Amino acid sequence: MSATETLVATGNQGHSHGPGSPVPLQARSERTTSYDVADFPVPNGREEEWRFTPVKALKALFEDAAGTETVKVDAHGPDGVVIETIATDAVKALTPQDRIAAVAWNHAGEALAVRIPNDAELTEPVHVNIAGLGGRGFGHLVIEAGRHSRGTVIVDHTGAGEYAANVEIVVGDGADLRVVSIQQGDTESIHVGQHDAVVGRDAKLNHVAVTLGGKIVRLSTNVRYAGPGGDAELLGVYFAESGQHHENRLFVDHEAINCKSNVLYKGALAGDHARSVWIGDVLIRAAAEGTNTFELNRNLVLTDGARADSVPNLEIETGEIEGAGHASATGRFDDEQLFYLQARGIPEDEARRLVVSGFFNDIIGRIGVPEVAERLHEVIEQKLARTAALTEALKA
Repeated sequence: MSATETLVATGNQGHSHGPGSPVPLQARSERTTSYDVADFPVPNGREEEWRFTPVKALKALFEDAAGTETVKVDAHGPDGVVIETIATDAVKALTPQDRIAAVAWNHAGEALAVRIPNDAELTEPVHVNIAGLGGRGFGHLVIEAGRHSRGTVIVDHTGAGEYAANVEIVVGDGADLRVVSIQQGDTESIHVGQHDAVVGRDAKLNHVAVTLGGKIVRLSTNVRYAGPGGDAELLGVYFAESGQHHENRLFVDHEAINCKSNVLYKGALAGDHARSVWIGDVLIRAAAEGTNTFELNRNLVLTDGARADSVPNLEIETGEIEGAGHASATGRFDDEQLFYLQARGIPEDEARRLVVSGFFNDIIGRIGVPEVAERLHEVIEQKLARTAALTEALKA
């Protein structure tokens, strides 16, 4: 491998850029970042970062104006955790990377901060519940894990309306932080969010994105390292049904030596116009020697009319690394698996349910929060029941 090399994945079923779509030539690090809304023109859908997104449906969130939505926020956690309201610009671990993030930054008004003290070891999660009550609104959340602390923060999004929010995550040196973001709004809700994490020296971040509801959900998760020895694991689960658009965009910026990152996202799609988009960008800068990174996306298409786009991109500027790779695939049910189960007396509907459950089980087991895993299993079962009913209706 040369000292400076850029790898951009292309292909058909495994790496889909869409019919006739060019491979992006702009490096991920060259894209605009700014706190000024004016630096981001209103997108038309032809831009690289917006071409998979239904931008017409996001028109209200592009407007540089105060929100009209009332958002109910409830946060609580174990003793010792500090939960307070601070100025939006108090931390600045996040820089907006698109127009909606910049609008949210300027119109959120204030930020909710969750701070885990140095050396604290939380025995219970911190819960942040965010419920939209309709209209158009903005939010800002700051999560800080102090030096050598250990804890879990669960952020639960429910309700109605159009909601744009920024989440800043700061993991102190030697800390171990798990952040679980659950998107389960109602059938007409829209949620666009940018999550930026800074991982300290010898620190570990486990970021989990679970998307189960909402008409349109677009999450951009970005990770960078403040010192050597950082470790980031980014997990994601999504299940898009008819008319739903679930989009996940990730950027891991390796700029420090001897850091690790592992990305694993899995999604299922069922129903007409069910849509998922996964974009995974990893940049290994010239100074980031000793990097070890891998990203993987898998999609299971359960019915006709559903579509998944998956684009892994890897940019490498140094050959002095431990390892780097990516993989992506989209497919339907494995007929051999179904035949195997049905040959042993398992009805077709039950066989399909077992195949989908097995598809998700390995990643659900890695989430590390029993209450989230149990809830995820329940919702997936409900979605599979609706998928089975839809399939039977189409056969009739």
